Amino acid sequence: MALVTGGSGGIGQAIAGALAADGCRVAVGYGQDRESAEKAAAGIGGMAVQIDVTDVAAVEAAYAEVEKTLGSVAVLVNNAGVTADGLLLRMADDQWRRVLSTSLDGAFNVTRRALPTMVRARWGRIVNVGSVTALSGSAGQANYAAAKAGLVGFTRSVARELAARNVTCNLVMPGPIATAMTAALSEQRRAEFCAQVPLGRMGTPEEVAAVVAFLCSEAAAYVTGAIVPVDGGLGMGH
Repeated sequence: MALVTGGSGGIGQAIAGALAADGCRVAVGYGQDRESAEKAAAGIGGMAVQIDVTDVAAVEAAYAEVEKTLGSVAVLVNNAGVTADGLLLRMADDQWRRVLSTSLDGAFNVTRRALPTMVRARWGRIVNVGSVTALSGSAGQANYAAAKAGLVGFTRSVARELAARNVTCNLVMPGPIATAMTAALSEQRRAEFCAQVPLGRMGTPEEVAAVVAFLCSEAAAYVTGAIVPVDGGLGMGH
């Protein structure tokens, strides 16, 4: 079965749906938005589970609930993340810590808990969801870019450690994606984003989900430690 953290948002819901379409039983992890997570889970015959990825005890409790209901986690997608934008000169300690704690520490906490079962089974799929900003940087997002850049080293280290156990770990790097977050931007700002992308548009959550689902499948058994962009060409050259 599969666990998707950050599953209540647009990309997370699309990933959960794609994995369910491939035959996985899916636990839709959420932090605060219970209603969206439960709706997403109901639509795919899965379950919603609250999981504060920054809290080791909360991660343990969520895993216990998932394992009792759906069984052992064989596929893990670390999609949980937050933003707290601001220029570095005025960035508060909490803005920095909250973003790093969710995106980077959270991936560590959730992945570490998943490993014993995967190692015993000699099979597992881990996909971390990063961002093109990890390599390009983004003004006003030093915290977010740093957290997502940290996932590069984390992903490749996990991939090397677990390859002998037939557990793969890969990183998907989305560019600008049409979600509720980007819909809240002004039309001018969205146009500016699209102008930077060679394909001239934002991606869709489903396009990200399709790549994640492939990396979680048996067809991707020979792919590990990879950084896969889903960014319309924005990150070419990195």
